[in-house]
Amino acid sequence: MNNKLEKQAAPLVSIIALNYNQTAVTCEFLETTKNLTYRNFETIVVDNGSATDPSAQIEAGNYPNLKLIISPVNLGFTGGNNLGMQHASGDYVFIVNNDTEMTPDLLEQLLAPFEEDASIGVVCPKIRFYHHPNVIQYAGFLPMNLLTGRTWAVGSKEEDNGQHNVSGPTSCAHGAAMMVKREVIEKVGRFADKFFIYYEESDWSARILKAGYKIYYAAQGLIYHKESITMGKESPLKVYFHTRNRILYMRRNTNKRQLTVFLLFFSFLTLPKAVASYTLKGQFRHLKSFLKGTFWNLTNSSYSPV
Repeated sequence: MNNKLEKQAAPLVSIIALNYNQTAVTCEFLETTKNLTYRNFETIVVDNGSATDPSAQIEAGNYPNLKLIISPVNLGFTGGNNLGMQHASGDYVFIVNNDTEMTPDLLEQLLAPFEEDASIGVVCPKIRFYHHPNVIQYAGFLPMNLLTGRTWAVGSKEEDNGQHNVSGPTSCAHGAAMMVKREVIEKVGRFADKFFIYYEESDWSARILKAGYKIYYAAQGLIYHKESITMGKESPLKVYFHTRNRILYMRRNTNKRQLTVFLLFFSFLTLPKAVASYTLKGQFRHLKSFLKGTFWNLTNSSYSPV
């Protein structure tokens, strides 16, 4: 009985982070686990087919409660995190980017909403940019625009003056930092592996909401993300996956009428605009990736194991 009460008081949290040729960055992230004030956690690092084995460097850090899983190939954001979840023992799974730095009380802040509302399935903290520490990246998500197949983070690139300090339900989790109740994973499944990277958290969020759970933004939880505030130029590979998965998301998460309207918008506005833009800029590799991502959806099923 005492063990049961202790488990309820301090549930085990499985922290999952991916490493792909960024071992030094991953170790910087792991250093922040040493400062967490909530101590009942395990950390699972999945190496996603890095060119060199990171084991020695990571294990030299003597990080608490660490499991290192080596994948011989790059499984993407979806497959890597799904592999980590397979090895997770926690009552809650915290999926977090390796290029983040956690604040000491982050886990307590993320766990608190679950205790207050049993219908909450996912909790995300406020995300700020590491290199611009008072600028917001995420304070919740706006609903997906079913005409364009796009959404935007609440507070994106705003100076944080407390304007987004009210916690509450939101329409989508952020893949850089999301705590998920094990019950949700067991009922809904994991990431749809077909996405590989981009739109995967939007698809998972849509499935989680459809299953009757809430996604919650915990304003007092805070994490810093080392992603560039400008995001830099899009690579052809990013263009491919963004385009492919934008359409794939809509195929999986809309009804026939909504999908028809989106496809008309994409075909008569998005596609010609992109073709013209990439052509005028001489970005022919980007154009090829855009077209490849678009036409992938004509020959591939929207089904994906989860």
